[in-house]
Amino acid sequence: MALGQALAPLPMPGMVIWLDGDLGTGKTTLVRAMLRALGYTGPVRSPTYTLVEVYVVSRIYWYHFDFYRFSNPEEFLDAGLDEYFRNDAVCLVEWPDKAAGFVPPADLTLRLRFPAQASCRGRSANLLACSERGEACLNVLSNHVFRGGA
Repeated sequence: MALGQALAPLPMPGMVIWLDGDLGTGKTTLVRAMLRALGYTGPVRSPTYTLVEVYVVSRIYWYHFDFYRFSNPEEFLDAGLDEYFRNDAVCLVEWPDKAAGFVPPADLTLRLRFPAQASCRGRSANLLACSERGEACLNVLSNHVFRGGA
């Protein structure tokens, strides 16, 4: 939740963020925390069955995708999902590997993992900048964290 809150104001329109992690690692919870931090009060659902959930916050479209149920990557194009990746939107993508070769590349990748030791609680998160925009987000986030913000 804290990571989602800290990340929320950083993505700029046109960004693609890949959310990587096993089932139950908190990808949708992270998206919910981001949207709540931005003031969105409506329901935030997993797009597992709908493929995409749409949220509008401050005139910015936030698209939350889940490609878990894809049998082959071409389903991305068949469903017309390429039209959502626009300059006025932030796209949060779960299971991007299921649409490999069709989903646009990430600006930022978040890898969520369960702890290696059963006695540890929570999740681990690895953030990887994949573009200049992703790097700018991580720089702001690291300055925030090292100054005691999160």
